[in-house]
Order: sequence, then structure tokens, then C-alpha cells
Amino acid sequence: MAGGYANGTTKEPKEVTDAGMRDLDHYASRLPKWRYDLRQRLIPIVRLETPYLALLQEKMRSPLLDSYFAMTANLGTHTFFMTGLPVLFWCGYTDWGRAMTHMLANGVFWSGVLKDLLCLPRPLSPPLVRITMSGSAALEYGFPSTHATNAISVAIYVLHALHAVPAVDRTVFHTVAQVGFYWYAISIVLGRLYCGMHGFFDVFVGGALGALVAAMQIIYGDVYDEWITGASYAKPLILLLVVLVLVRIHPEPADNCPCFDDSVAFAAVIIGLETGVWHFASTRFSSNDPVPGTVPFQLETIGWIGAVARIIVGVLIIFAWRGIMKPTLLTTLPPIFRIVESFGADLPRKFFLKASQYSTVPNLRRDDNIIPPAFEIPSLLTNKLTNPLRRRAVSIGPQSEADAWETIAYRQKRRRESLANSPIISALERTETPNHISLPNPADLLPTPLSSRVQSYEKMMGSTGPEAFPDFYDPPLTPPPTLTDHDYTEEYAEEKAQEMERNEEREIFKKVERPRVRYDVEVVTKLIVYAGIAWLAVEGNPILFEFLGLGMRTWAGSPR
Repeated sequence: MAGGYANGTTKEPKEVTDAGMRDLDHYASRLPKWRYDLRQRLIPIVRLETPYLALLQEKMRSPLLDSYFAMTANLGTHTFFMTGLPVLFWCGYTDWGRAMTHMLANGVFWSGVLKDLLCLPRPLSPPLVRITMSGSAALEYGFPSTHATNAISVAIYVLHALHAVPAVDRTVFHTVAQVGFYWYAISIVLGRLYCGMHGFFDVFVGGALGALVAAMQIIYGDVYDEWITGASYAKPLILLLVVLVLVRIHPEPADNCPCFDDSVAFAAVIIGLETGVWHFASTRFSSNDPVPGTVPFQLETIGWIGAVARIIVGVLIIFAWRGIMKPTLLTTLPPIFRIVESFGADLPRKFFLKASQYSTVPNLRRDDNIIPPAFEIPSLLTNKLTNPLRRRAVSIGPQSEADAWETIAYRQKRRRESLANSPIISALERTETPNHISLPNPADLLPTPLSSRVQSYEKMMGSTGPEAFPDFYDPPLTPPPTLTDHDYTEEYAEEKAQEMERNEEREIFKKVERPRVRYDVEVVTKLIVYAGIAWLAVEGNPILFEFLGLGMRTWAGSPR
């Protein structure tokens, strides 16, 4: 990689390094120098705001708010939008469906790029308590907040559309809708802070990214839609090339973070969406009102039964496509990848096994953060209906590799500061008699009653003082030792610190959920599956509706 790594090497780092330098070497050896330097400039912000987030959580927490913010967080997830967007297309709101898809895809992709680029962890737990209904979210990096990006972009776009309605045409519905979307954005953003999943910096930058995405859609959305629905074959090909290049240059993370999977899925959605709209606009089944490629729909003509039938049939076809294509591709692609790999061309991404390194891809369960498998839908609905307030998970402690490395890094930072400021070391430096020192009074090392709540939360982020090195602070039973006694030399202190760090590291990583093994064929599989889902939403299913008698036109082209 150009420029080399931050530690001056150009090769992959060794797995075993000195315990005292593991946290630094982990990112310094896995990131280019410019990325590592940028990360080092930003990581103090994450650490600085953590105790204040814990204070906010302490002041606000209640069982009711725990359930409320855990549940409303679902309204900012990929799954929520991906299940709702096809319905917009099938019910005639193609312009809204395309706008929402553009914003969601751009928000997920570019927030994922920033996450993998900077590798910034979530605020530490403890002191924070993490409250979530999604286990996969905790495995990602924290900066920026994709929830905030999605919520702010959608809220700004909808509020802009509501404000564009002439004053004489505004009704009570417009007022209620405006209040609702303001409340929606505030709930999602505040909820990420309340639930301990993000910091102020995460949601601020995530919200700013969402505002930028919404502004681009508002300003250039109509121009882009008109361009992509033109007759030229070159337009979808150009789009396909651009998207594939963006997927290829997506930054490599230092840890096994699933952000790339979501970025690939939504890049594929854009490919399927734009290709489908481009072709559907040229068929007799589409309408140009209000935009080219609109799926014709009138509730008065189709009726509620027909409208519901369209949605049910459309959803079943999407799940059937996913259920058939995914195992088929995971079975047929590995031999093709091995042939390609034999010519020196493969998928050069970390954390993905090459086809030559495995024989078959096992049955992958819970591997999709966007659309759950069909067999999980009944249990998910049952849990939500029978226990709507109990499905949240409350956890304390590291949950991902990034959490674990940050916990270790912060403890080592505090430990180094503690050693540098240790009264023992100070006594060693001050003593005029090199053969004798006086140990500090342990009572002087205890926190004072005036310590603030913020300071107490900061202490929870990493061990310092007596609890970090109990051997050094036990009251001596014998006369003060001399410098020749190895128990009180700097060398012994360093040795004990390294031993403690190794033990802590093992214990921390035992509690962390390890990401599953990922296979190179999954990238292409996800591209094909999600491009197909988007195509079915905007073209395949709408045409099928006409043949099934669920459309606005007969397949001869005349209105019903």
C-alpha cells in the first residue's frame, strides 16, 4: 500500500507483539500512515466525551425509556427501510421510492466508508450501558452513526417536501406530519446517545452526512432521474462501472468489521434500481406521471384487496429470489473463483477467505444485517407481538474486536500515566539516598469525596492507581526496601505491567463476539442477490402484477 504503514512496515503485522505495544501496533501496522495519524487525532474526542455520555445516561435512564429508544432505533435500520421501500414503488410512489433509496444507499455506503477508513470505536462500556435490539450493530465501528445519517436525510427530505406545499393547501395532516418527522429525527439521534451506542461526535457527523445526502437529492435528484431514464445504453453501463469501482476501492478496516457487507448490499441495490427503472420506463407497463418509470397505481381501481395482494405477492417473490439465488451462487461460484484465482486475479480483501482456502461454503445463518431469512420472520413477528418491550438487550463490556482493542488501549494509556505519576517512582527520583525510599500512605491514593461523577466515570474507563498495581500499594510488613530489591524497581514494574496486560487481553477477548468467517464469493453473491431484489421491486414485480390481473392496465396496454 502506498506510503507504507504507520509503523514503517509494508508487510502484514506479526500476530504476537509485546503486550505493552499491542494496542498501538494493532492499528499502526494495519493502517496506512495518513489514516493512522488521522485516527490518532480523533480518538481523544471519543474518549473525552464518554464520561459525559455516561452521566447523560445516568440522569435519563428508566425502563420505559430503555424500551422506547431500543424500539425506535429499529426505525433507522437498513431492514426497516428495505422492507418499506418496495411498497412505495408498488403503490405508485416511484418518485418517493427512488429518492428514499438514493438517500439510504448513499448514507449507508459513505458512512460505511468513513467507518472502515478511520476505525474509530464506539464509546467504552463501562461506564456506558449498551441497549440494543440488534446484535450486529455492536460489531461495527462507531463513527459516524449510520442511524443518524438515515434519520436526518429522510427527515430533511420529507420536511422539505411538506414545506413546499402552498400554504393554502396545507391541512392538519401537514402539521402533524411535520411534528412527527421532527420527533422521529430527534428520537433516533437522542436514542443513539441514550442507548450508549454512539457519542456526540458520531451523531453530529452522521447527521451532517445525512443533511448533505438529503441536500444532494433535493437539488440534483430530478436532474439525475431524468438523465438515467434516457434511451442510451451507455448510462446504466456507466453507473454500473462507477458503482463497481467504488466497491473495489472501499477502505480496508483494521478489524473484521461488517460495514463492507452493508455497503456492498446497497451498492447492488443502486445497480438493480437504476437498471430496472431505465428499462421499465421504455415499456408499455410504465407511466410518466409523475416521473418516467412510475408503476401505475390507483387505489380506487385496484381496491384494497388488490393492493394488499400486490404487496403479499411481491414480498413472496423477493424472498423466493433470495432463498433460491443465494445458496445457488454460494455453491456455483467457488469453482469459478478458483479458476480466476489461478490466473492471479482474485478478491484482494482482508478477512475474506479465498476460494482456494476452502472446499465448500457452509450453510450461513444470521449472515444478513438487512433482510432476514424467510424462516426467521415468524419468530421475529412473534417476539415483537408477544414481548414488544422485552426484546431489548442490555450489555456492559466490550462486544466487538474494536471495543476490545480500545479497552486495552485505554487501560494501557492510564497505566502508563499512573506509572509516570506514581509516588513510588517519584520517590525513586527524589531520594538522595539511593539505598532507601519511603512508600506512600495508601490512604493518600484514595479518591476524595469531592470527585465529580464525570471523574468517577472516567475512572471506570480504565484502571489506574491502587487497583491497577495492588502489589505496589500494599502496606509493607517489613522496613522499606532498598533499590537492590527487585520488587520495587522500574524493571519489575514494567514486567508486572506486561504480565497483567497479557492476562487482561485474554480475558477481554474471551467475552467478545468473534465475527464469523467470511468467504470471497459472498461479495459477488450479495451484489447479484440485492441487485435482483431492487430490479424485482421496480420492474420485475410490476410487470408480473399486470399478468396476474393485479395491475392498472391489461397486458394489451389499455386502461382497466
